[in-house]
Amino acid sequence: MPFFEDVFTEIAVILALAAAMGAISLWLRQPLIVAFILVGILVGPVSFDFVHAHDQIDLFAELGIGLLLFVVGLRLNPGLIRTLGMVSLVAGVGQMLITAILGYLLARALGMTPMTAFYVAAALTFSSTIIIVKLLTDKHEIHALHGRIAIGILIIQDIAVVLLMLGVAAYGENTGGRHFGWGMLEIFSRGAGLLLLVAVVTRYLLPQLLATLSKRPELLVLFGIAWAIGLASLGMELGFSKEVGAFIAGVSLASTRYRAIITARLAGLRDFLLLFFFINMGVHIDVTHLGAAIGPAILLSTFVLLGKPLMVVALVGRMGYAWHTRIMTGLTLGQISEFSLILVLLGVELGHIDAQVQGLVTLIGLITIGVSSYMIIYAHHLYEWLVPWLGRFERGAHHPEDDLGDAHPSNIGQVEVIIFGLDPYGRNVARELMRRGVHVLGVDFDPEAVRLHHEEGMLTLYGDVEDPELFHDLPLDSARLVISAIPDHDTCSVLLHALHHHAYRGRIALTAHSKKHKDYLLHAGADVVLLPFRDAAKEAADMLVEQGEDDAVCN
Repeated sequence: MPFFEDVFTEIAVILALAAAMGAISLWLRQPLIVAFILVGILVGPVSFDFVHAHDQIDLFAELGIGLLLFVVGLRLNPGLIRTLGMVSLVAGVGQMLITAILGYLLARALGMTPMTAFYVAAALTFSSTIIIVKLLTDKHEIHALHGRIAIGILIIQDIAVVLLMLGVAAYGENTGGRHFGWGMLEIFSRGAGLLLLVAVVTRYLLPQLLATLSKRPELLVLFGIAWAIGLASLGMELGFSKEVGAFIAGVSLASTRYRAIITARLAGLRDFLLLFFFINMGVHIDVTHLGAAIGPAILLSTFVLLGKPLMVVALVGRMGYAWHTRIMTGLTLGQISEFSLILVLLGVELGHIDAQVQGLVTLIGLITIGVSSYMIIYAHHLYEWLVPWLGRFERGAHHPEDDLGDAHPSNIGQVEVIIFGLDPYGRNVARELMRRGVHVLGVDFDPEAVRLHHEEGMLTLYGDVEDPELFHDLPLDSARLVISAIPDHDTCSVLLHALHHHAYRGRIALTAHSKKHKDYLLHAGADVVLLPFRDAAKEAADMLVEQGEDDAVCN
């Protein structure tokens, strides 16, 4: 008997528990993802088992996954592929091959059969797009260099895991005498047909349709959702996953001028629906096969949590990137993917493996997703802990990051003002200073922003405020003013600490959102604290009053 009489009440209770658990998680400064998974465990059969609206929760979860991959596709910049395609390809393919080989050998050493070892190794190979994108977005690092490289690696992994699942399915269906090669040829034919269809529609039909719909933004967003879910459904009908279809839908709109408004308006709906994905993960935990799997799960989880990041660090390092970039990239990939759970479920359905293997992979997923969430959130702290040992190995070396702008220790010269953050506010402050003849150096961790402002004639440098090594390359001796246009409490605190640590003697101007934050920064040592919204409002009011007085005099 259901605990509640209707589905509506069940969903209401789930949302209330998620909100409460989320508030507790924020208070304890813990990842929201872990809190939502715990909600799923609480309401699922493992604990109270009072939720039976499984079909509805599954539907919401699938819609959330589809919209997430759609938004990821929308943000796929062709320039990003050209710039970071090689490092993502090398790191992605290299990590998958090494993980698969070592994972297989490790599984065989634990006494698993070749087929079981194959599935376990494959499950360990891939990382979670959903987890990583969500956490990087929450940290505002999705556009950072390490975030872009990680997304590139994830795209390559997603393509690989889809091909693997299709190959496994074709192999499993090879019971009626059909040759495996013909099955794969059919799969690739379907994929080519899907891409051709999307290309034709995008080229000849979408421009006019989008131009018409853009007159009403709500219709434009509605079309975006329909387009994403429609292609996701078509992808499933053709034998692919819904994630592939949704991703292709996003890519098809990525080059249009409407992607920004669609992305912005879908953010809230995406996050709401993803909540059900994490809850659903907790609801479907099967504890009947977890007991015997604890030992192997801990060993294999340790391999994923430590081994995969180290592989990525080594491979990105081989491409010449600095320690900060490679470590921050590696730390994002220390978990298995939601696709791993789907893959082992497919193996169970095909009779290749049993439910015990599914329980093992599920437990590995819980451990790695939970621990890696903390690794991603506290990645800067981990890097700061490691940098004293790492910095000595690369001091003075040239890295691809140095080529993102035109500023590096050899040619920076005398700089009067250093400004961190090249968002619209920081960019306009820099332009006004340059218009007054001030020599400005702009610093940002978004490679596209660095390139854009470099092309506009600004002296730019790629860098992250939370990277201690960055300050060794800054002309702090010549700069008389350091400005942070980033109104983030932690970022401003880190910048203040770094400047004091390097004995900076000039003035420090920071940015805050509130009077309380302003008072804290002034007390911490800032000379000036800007309140962009309040300052802009005051200037606007003064202009309006002055204009009114002038009109009165004229009349």
